[in-house]
Amino acid sequence: MTALQPAASRTAVPGTSGLSRAFGRSMFAKTLFDNRRIFTVWALATGLLALMYAGFYPQITADATASVPEAMSGFGFDDLSSAAGYLQSAVFGLLVPLLATFYGAATGARMISADEESGYLDLLLAHPISRTRLLLHRFAALATGAVLIAAVVLGAMLAIRTGAELDTISVGGFTAQAVTLALLALVFGALATAIGAATGKSRAVVFGATAGIGVLSYALNGFASQIGADWLRRLTPFRYYIGGEPLKNGLPLADVCVLAAVTAVLLGVGAWRFAHRDLGR
Repeated sequence: MTALQPAASRTAVPGTSGLSRAFGRSMFAKTLFDNRRIFTVWALATGLLALMYAGFYPQITADATASVPEAMSGFGFDDLSSAAGYLQSAVFGLLVPLLATFYGAATGARMISADEESGYLDLLLAHPISRTRLLLHRFAALATGAVLIAAVVLGAMLAIRTGAELDTISVGGFTAQAVTLALLALVFGALATAIGAATGKSRAVVFGATAGIGVLSYALNGFASQIGADWLRRLTPFRYYIGGEPLKNGLPLADVCVLAAVTAVLLGVGAWRFAHRDLGR
């Protein structure tokens, strides 16, 4: 009788066929498998961008340093002459953290919102898995992607460290910066996951809200000193991501703890609300 069923009725449920079914016993592994291409693209794109901009360091001249507007000093563009100063501004202070922010926003929006929007969430929760466990497994996969991004960026920096005259920065300094980069992505990943889990809004709305908060906090961190309100920087995750200058000073443990704590709080609030929310609304 099964053989006589129309092809449409035998269509596999998304994410339950092929190798994906082999990972079905673990929601973490399944999410990791289903998003493997997305995580790989984000990691390679971020690593290549960091590699490209870091490679420009030997071409930086004193004239180029002097031509940087004073308004950009809040973004770290006040010391382009040293390798650490250049990377802290042009690489780890500009495009790379924004990519990490967008990764967190985009991937976090997929973790719960995309499934709820498509109706796939009901099918997932029909299995013996609690809402909290589902959210935590999904976020663990997001975290793995963030670590992959940081690892690829770290590998890119170490690969050109000597050739691009960046050897004044220690391996420990590069590693410390990679750790804070991963944590920055986790903060915004947790924010997007929490917003989606707590509100049930669409994936586009969750991404837009999270990315908007990220860009605004990035701008606030950069321009706060220009308006004489340095204390405002402490309200943004970017201050704890790069304010301790990991490339120069190594891993800032206090800043790492703040980023980790913010991630845990956001995730906890999102999980609590998700566990108590009526998914029909």
